Amino acid sequence: MSTVFPPAQIGELSWDFSRTLVMGVVNITPDSFYDGGRYHGADTALDHALALAEQGADLLDLGGESTRPGAATVTAQEEMDRVLPVLSRIGARSPVPVSVDTRKPQVAAEALKLGAAVINDIAGTDPESAMPAALAGSDALYVLGHLRGEPATMNRDIKFSDAVAEVGDELGAAVRRAVDAGLHPRQIWIDPGIGFGKAAPHSLALLQSTGRIREAVGRPILVGPSRKSFIGEVTGQPVQDRLMGTCAAVAAVIQGGADAVRVHDVEALRPAIQVADAIAHAGEQGG
Repeated sequence: MSTVFPPAQIGELSWDFSRTLVMGVVNITPDSFYDGGRYHGADTALDHALALAEQGADLLDLGGESTRPGAATVTAQEEMDRVLPVLSRIGARSPVPVSVDTRKPQVAAEALKLGAAVINDIAGTDPESAMPAALAGSDALYVLGHLRGEPATMNRDIKFSDAVAEVGDELGAAVRRAVDAGLHPRQIWIDPGIGFGKAAPHSLALLQSTGRIREAVGRPILVGPSRKSFIGEVTGQPVQDRLMGTCAAVAAVIQGGADAVRVHDVEALRPAIQVADAIAHAGEQGG
């Protein structure tokens, strides 16, 4: 039987884990792998974020640095110049909590001042990361993601003996470091880092083992399979045609025990998420 977590408070949202949380992606970048440049300006990004909220996103994830394979690092100031103007305006327009997707503690600290409820850190397993210390003393949720190396080079020399076991072990160690740095365990969720320094077989194995990783680490798990390269490896489709592959991956991880999914296509995927949730929770009410 899977672990039942107590309700979580995410900004103004009280989350009881009775269904899968939907995180909508807002890339405020010129070079993200799927929608780079489409929502680069603050006004366009704000409109897109508000549209995702209307479509049913429970959480909006703002990113100001592309972390696709081979992407160049941007400065903290450039990242803040992209993200903070959007973050500062969302609160007055929508009650949906906002996450900021960043690896940089200084960006996270400024985002928290402007009301970010979540810091989504793809590099959370970096043993040298100062992110947990930057979040200590706050009420922010910390999504601790698995990554070895840097996005620019992460896919050049991929080595795993057992991806599922190694990712689980490294996430568990990172959770312990975060707790030692002052975070309460209830603040920490995990993300196996699909596509981040993983070849398609590794990503597929991690998706298949969502529940196993969740139970091994003992924290809620967010999974982000949306339009990623493993889908293209399986189907041969380019990124713009990977919606149905994303749908299959999202349904599978919900069945496997995911607590949250991170997706670009909130409106298109919402019925699939609702049906997958209904199947996953069938019989829980004594029906």
